[in-house]
Amino acid sequence: MKPITVKLFLSFFSLLLSASVFAQDPAEIVQKSQDKLNGEYSISEIKMTIVRPDWQREMQLKSWSKGNDYSLILVTAPARDKGTAFLKRDLEMWNWQPSIDRVVKMPPSMMTQSWMGSDFTNDDLVKQTSIADDFTYKMLSSETIEGHDCYVIELYPKEEAAVVWGKLKMWISKDEYLQLKTEFYDEDGFLVNTMRGTNVQELGGKMLPKRLEVIPADEDGHKTVLEYISLDFDTPVKESFFSVQNLKRVK
Repeated sequence: MKPITVKLFLSFFSLLLSASVFAQDPAEIVQKSQDKLNGEYSISEIKMTIVRPDWQREMQLKSWSKGNDYSLILVTAPARDKGTAFLKRDLEMWNWQPSIDRVVKMPPSMMTQSWMGSDFTNDDLVKQTSIADDFTYKMLSSETIEGHDCYVIELYPKEEAAVVWGKLKMWISKDEYLQLKTEFYDEDGFLVNTMRGTNVQELGGKMLPKRLEVIPADEDGHKTVLEYISLDFDTPVKESFFSVQNLKRVK
């Protein structure tokens, strides 16, 4: 009888753990992870490395954001791209190209295109998609990633949402609400990209992944690595900073 008793106990314990996971509100978990990542304001310096089978290229970026509605990204290196900038205000996006002395308003159709030749899309970099507003959520399970116990949550776009992805699958740590892995699927359900967050450490007074990798599903040897050099959540950024006029002169 003992083996049967132990087996029943383990089954019961497993059911309790499963019930605990599914009792959590997936929308609240995702929102907490987004709030931690974004903050009310943020100013960051970033190194981006684009890796290909035969070459790699590095870029230096500076980024400012205010909530989910305002974002400005400036390329500070290499010299040939220096001064190129991208602005997001609400649902609109502009690109300043100093080489041709022109500001281009980017249509929604460009959100899925590569950002500066990287594996990030324009949508990824300026956070055009609002995860809180544009998706519904489904709790799947729990998994461990690099020692972190994580919720596994699927996100499906709402019918009326202008979203570039058909589905997202996120692994969010239970202790710090860190987004440690996200899979991006197209409208036909095929995996397009996987984003991984690693090297968790204190950034701007928060525990966050310092390194993000985006790996395309169907291109061997391709990836883009984003590493935070600095991250500040305490310095306010005025809404007036995020203007088309400032896009041309920000440094």
